[in-house]
Amino acid sequence: MTILITGAARGIGRGLRDAYLAQGQEVIGTCRGPAPDHGAWLSLDVRDPAAHREMALALGGQPLSLLVCNAGIYPDKGQRLGDGFAATDWADAFAVNVTGVFLTVQALLPNLRAARGRIAIIASAMGSDTRAPGGSYIYRASKAAALNLGRNLATDLKPDGIAVGIYHPGWVRTDMGGAAAEIDLETATAGLIARFEELAPDTTGRFLAYDGTPVPF
Repeated sequence: MTILITGAARGIGRGLRDAYLAQGQEVIGTCRGPAPDHGAWLSLDVRDPAAHREMALALGGQPLSLLVCNAGIYPDKGQRLGDGFAATDWADAFAVNVTGVFLTVQALLPNLRAARGRIAIIASAMGSDTRAPGGSYIYRASKAAALNLGRNLATDLKPDGIAVGIYHPGWVRTDMGGAAAEIDLETATAGLIARFEELAPDTTGRFLAYDGTPVPF
């Protein structure tokens, strides 16, 4: 089984990659810059449609059993309503967190169909419409859009036998989550891998936390 993880150079993506490699799985990671080690890496800026085409060409017809859409940014962390949330930050966040997910899935559909693979979209409970504590407008809106995208992809891809899951990784101690976050990287990645294993056509479209708790839409 071949697994492809976007944004695998650091954070949750790197944790997932390392955990799968420790299991002996075949894992391909994507990164924007130079490959951080000598494993299997592909260059991918998820904002760039041409980069997606090049990635698909590099893979050829290789079947993918699991695609993890993990690449994401949080450009408005700590910004204030009165003077933050620049239009460029909105554009960047949606280009990576939403359009980037769609372009990745679209480019790799032949590879996923070849294996009746699964798609895992790393979203966030911060994108839940039922949770509105304020702030982080850009990140929250982009993750809400990623959730909506995943739900609709689940509907369209179910006839192909491709299941789509949307996941909240928890508040994780990474560069993005910060030192005060609730859980460590190992806890988050172990939980996410367990959730990915449960993903099947009859559970497609669900929004779950790393520990299996349903997250309200």
